[in-house]
Amino acid sequence: MFKNRTDAGKKLAVAIKKYKDHNVLVLAIPRGGVEVGYQVAEYLNADFSILISRKLPFPDDPEAGFGAIAEDGSTFIFNDAALWLSGEQIDHIKQEQINEINRRIAVLRKGKALPEMAGRTVILVDDGLAMGSTMRAAIMLCRKRETGKIVVAVPVAGRRVADGMALIADELAVLETPRNFMAVAQVYENWYDVPDTEVLDILSREKSNCMVQCYISNASQSGPSAELLFLSAFFNLYEPEGKEYDNVYDNSCNQK
Repeated sequence: MFKNRTDAGKKLAVAIKKYKDHNVLVLAIPRGGVEVGYQVAEYLNADFSILISRKLPFPDDPEAGFGAIAEDGSTFIFNDAALWLSGEQIDHIKQEQINEINRRIAVLRKGKALPEMAGRTVILVDDGLAMGSTMRAAIMLCRKRETGKIVVAVPVAGRRVADGMALIADELAVLETPRNFMAVAQVYENWYDVPDTEVLDILSREKSNCMVQCYISNASQSGPSAELLFLSAFFNLYEPEGKEYDNVYDNSCNQK
């Protein structure tokens, strides 16, 4: 169990600590994945942004989905979707989600483009994988951008979904794969739907930290001061608490 998304993110960061200070890019899937991704990026000293990927929901059951679409239009649809929906229905649902994607890019990322990722190691983070469709669409986007390596890192996933994800990602790290897994929320003591305002607060935190780190870097060129030494010490004290996950689902030994 995780106390909340902050706790999950800190524990996930430790599980992939081999990427610390390796110039990786962490991309979180909003909204639930943003706090988790922020904690991972902070610990790894990595670049951080958000990648928008949306579930394609069934019209009569919005909590269930038949696929997902990423912000570049990359679309993953389960094979049996055509048994339940017509092509016209699918196109209509896709357009609805494209509209929401565009809204989130404008509001959450202020209209900015995704960071350059060609040749880089990209770590895709969410707060968990239910069916895994939004992560699949995100991976498709990254492949099109010629990413050097794709690492999928999540606190929890069902075993079958994890097995499938391991086949399409270059590396997979999952902290928990519970038996009788029904929903991501079941492994969190404090679970709630994350609003836009919280995402914006997290992203502003990231921007502030980047500014301080830039200040430290520039100031260090003219010799250390008491203020510089304090700031450096503050930012180097970050070490997540929690148990070490010896049984992390990790397919890094079978990288493509």
